[in-house]
Amino acid sequence: MQALHTAATGMAAQELNVQVISNNIANLRTTSFKKQTAAFQDLIYEHVRRVGAQSSDQGTILPVGVDIGGGVKTVGTPRSMTQGTLSQTGNDLDLAVSGEGFFKILMPDGTYQYTRDGTFQMDNQGRIVTAQGNPVQPTITIPNNASGLTVNVQGQVSVTLPGSSTSTILGQIGLTRFINKAGLQPVGSNQFTETPSSGPPQDGTATAEGYGNITQGSLEQANVDVVSEMSDLIAAQRAYEMNAKVISAADQMMQSTTALFR
Repeated sequence: MQALHTAATGMAAQELNVQVISNNIANLRTTSFKKQTAAFQDLIYEHVRRVGAQSSDQGTILPVGVDIGGGVKTVGTPRSMTQGTLSQTGNDLDLAVSGEGFFKILMPDGTYQYTRDGTFQMDNQGRIVTAQGNPVQPTITIPNNASGLTVNVQGQVSVTLPGSSTSTILGQIGLTRFINKAGLQPVGSNQFTETPSSGPPQDGTATAEGYGNITQGSLEQANVDVVSEMSDLIAAQRAYEMNAKVISAADQMMQSTTALFR
């Protein structure tokens, strides 16, 4: 019975939907996490009677047809790249972007990855690095005898050196933007890589048009709405249960039909 297969596709779709929702909820407190949603489309139809077909020799046309659907398929898990709220931490190397830009990170193999997570630290060389120890670009090294570290909205890193009463600019943290940031490939650790869908990276600086501003002492929170996720979870559970009931009903119908022809 075709209904068994159709309902099975519905159960598989809702199982994936629950997986996506559970990942969103699990990352509720993950810095700069961007939530995903599951997108579905109906499968190809079996056209038993095509709408608009001629129904008689006199040329009458069928006003409606008979189309039997084959179920549902997953077409993607698009990521919402909307801005998360900023939360103050007070840490000098916690940086948040208000706008479109991403921090550019140099990886050990010489490639670049991009992140909105500005939870930065200093390594044993004084470089500003990620939690994994990869340097933020362009690489900025802070002298070990420096004090009064500040990062302004343009990303300029300044310190006060011994014997000086004025700040010294050490460098400027850059930002990168993409034509389609939703097309970036997530690779874990709050980082992304470019893809043909995202378009090539466009390097720039904070406060430049389209890049956003940098806020020191703050971090961007996940853009996950708990209430919305819980509502979606309940709806997905109900849809799964309904498809399971269809399978049970179809199975009972098959058993009844088989019993009639014994």
